[in-house]
Amino acid sequence: MSIRKIRKQTLSLSSYLDKVREEDVRSDQEVQRLSGAWDAGMVNELVATVLTDDYIPPIILGEEQLTDAVQQWIIDGLQRSSSLLRFRYGNCRITSAIENSRIDYQKKKLDASGKICRDEDDNIIWESMQFDIRGKTFDELPAELKKNFDDYQIEMVIHQDCTMDMISKLVRRYNNHKPMNAAQRAFTYLDKYARKIRGITEHRFFKDCGEYTETEKKNGVYERIVAESVMAMFHLDHWQKNGKKMGMYLNENASEEEFDAFEKVLDGLSQVVGGRFSEIFTSKDSFLWFTLYHRFLALGVREDKFAEFLGAFRESLHDRSFAEYGNETFDSLDANKSTKDKKVIMQKLDMLQKLMLEFLHLHGDGPLSEAKEEEADADVSVLDFVREHVKPDVTEEDIDMYYDMLNGYRVDKHSALLCWRNEPSMLGIVAYSVEHDMDLDDWIVRFFAKNCVYKQNQAENYRYMKEDLQNYLEHNRAVEDKA
Repeated sequence: MSIRKIRKQTLSLSSYLDKVREEDVRSDQEVQRLSGAWDAGMVNELVATVLTDDYIPPIILGEEQLTDAVQQWIIDGLQRSSSLLRFRYGNCRITSAIENSRIDYQKKKLDASGKICRDEDDNIIWESMQFDIRGKTFDELPAELKKNFDDYQIEMVIHQDCTMDMISKLVRRYNNHKPMNAAQRAFTYLDKYARKIRGITEHRFFKDCGEYTETEKKNGVYERIVAESVMAMFHLDHWQKNGKKMGMYLNENASEEEFDAFEKVLDGLSQVVGGRFSEIFTSKDSFLWFTLYHRFLALGVREDKFAEFLGAFRESLHDRSFAEYGNETFDSLDANKSTKDKKVIMQKLDMLQKLMLEFLHLHGDGPLSEAKEEEADADVSVLDFVREHVKPDVTEEDIDMYYDMLNGYRVDKHSALLCWRNEPSMLGIVAYSVEHDMDLDDWIVRFFAKNCVYKQNQAENYRYMKEDLQNYLEHNRAVEDKA
């Protein structure tokens, strides 16, 4: 097919929409798909793009030469055109699904009598305003935003001297593309860490150690696995089933250190398990196993024991039932259709952790192996521990205050971290925060969310917590400095 002359044209959005309403530009070409295919979220973002004067790709038109006139047909841009028409004239309302709903605009300043205010040089004084468009129709916008909408400059590319057959072929050509899938679209909300995540998806673990395909890589599944893993490892209490919401949460609350920690998990697993358990590391469940291995590392157990556990799980433990979960097994729970629901995720992780601790002969209230029970029996005095590691002249009254502070934090009161055997290091970190005037409120909630076990050696556990706290505070300071 030979393409005829093409011309470009720019109109105000109100002029273009008038042409569509009056059928100077028609939207019902016979092979064109029907309008209204976009969901509310897509319409929201399109309207916000216009109101903030951001870029919208050109509308592609085909121009059919009739006997006495010219008829223009929409080739590409039907959904944009119909969505903007619905908002402008159809009482369409912006929904709460919009990502950024506050629109900035300029307004002429008026005095008490409604007269425009001017400065000493007779220049109009403008005020910076902001308007939340959630739940609003076009008619409910401020006059200035209505004007901005109508004045928006829309570009058009017009194929001239077309027959209807040519226009149909152009519709096929311009619509011969594959839109982003859910995983790819969710990744766009993780822009702050996108480069970091893309680097992690090149890790050899994905190539050598699991059942991951090139098709999954192209479709954004690897990026989804990384996001799910960091979410489960460090932000499980805030788990989001929806990919977009997860991306938005991590973009705001994750840190470089968390992605680094995940990369170290991949490094370790590559060495420990290699490709021997590829059927376990699937795109569906990988994030569960990555999270479990991250917890395993805090136990201080030889890493080859994790591979032994995976072997036992594959052999028989996968079918072990749990009375507390209605005699469900991991397999039966894994077959549940709602596998990404928060409740299901937490139950599956709890099952895996119980199976792992039992296999490793560790007690459920902390990483207490049989081989270390003798060492554990030698109870450490909290007072002596804090005096040795934090403050030599600490008193019993100070210890009582630290207990009160620990009880006041918004953490899971049933966590193994609050086991009496872990009190020396836990009270130690509270004492450390007092001595250095640190606020533990946010850090300790985050620490409890990502750690469910502790190191039996209390000195090591204290150093681990102190290092994590210092890294957390340094990260926050760096963020504040950039701001």
